[in-house]
Amino acid sequence: MTVKKILALAAVVGVAGLTACSVSAPAPAETADAGQTSSPTASSAASASDGPSASSAPSGGATGGAKEACERFNSLFADYAAVPSGDANGYEDIYLQAEDAKGTVTGDLQGLFASLSLLAIDHSSAAESGGEPAQASRDAVRDAVFANSGTCSAEGVTLKL
Repeated sequence: MTVKKILALAAVVGVAGLTACSVSAPAPAETADAGQTSSPTASSAASASDGPSASSAPSGGATGGAKEACERFNSLFADYAAVPSGDANGYEDIYLQAEDAKGTVTGDLQGLFASLSLLAIDHSSAAESGGEPAQASRDAVRDAVFANSGTCSAEGVTLKL
C-alpha cells in the first residue's frame, strides 16, 4: 500500500506538471500571434515558418493518431467506469493500460492518459479501504478532457466522462 501511495503521489505531481504545461502553453502562442498582427509581414513570416513544421507532424500520422488516442481514451474511461468499486486489481489494470497508451502519443494528448492513470491508481489505493479517489484526481481527468476537447472534436471524437 505504501508503494501505491508513492505511485499515486508521483502521478499527481506528473499530471499537475502536464496540466500546467498544457494550459499555459497555448496562451503565449496566441498572445505572440496577436502582437504580430500589427505587422502583416511578420505574421505571415511566422505562419510560413510555423506552417511547415506544424504540417510535417500531422503528415507522420499524428492526425490519425489524435483520433485513435481520443477514441482509446473514451474506451479506457468506459472500462474504468465499469470496474466494480472494490476491485483494486481492476483499477490497476486500467492504470497499466493508460500508462501504455500514454507512451503512444505526444504533446497534450499524453495528459489524457496521465490523468486517467492517476485516477485509476488512486482509486485502486482507495478501493482497498472502501474509499473513493481524491477529488484532485477526478479534477485532473476533467481538466485534461477540457484541454484536449478541441483536438478530439476536430477529429470527430467527443471525449466522454
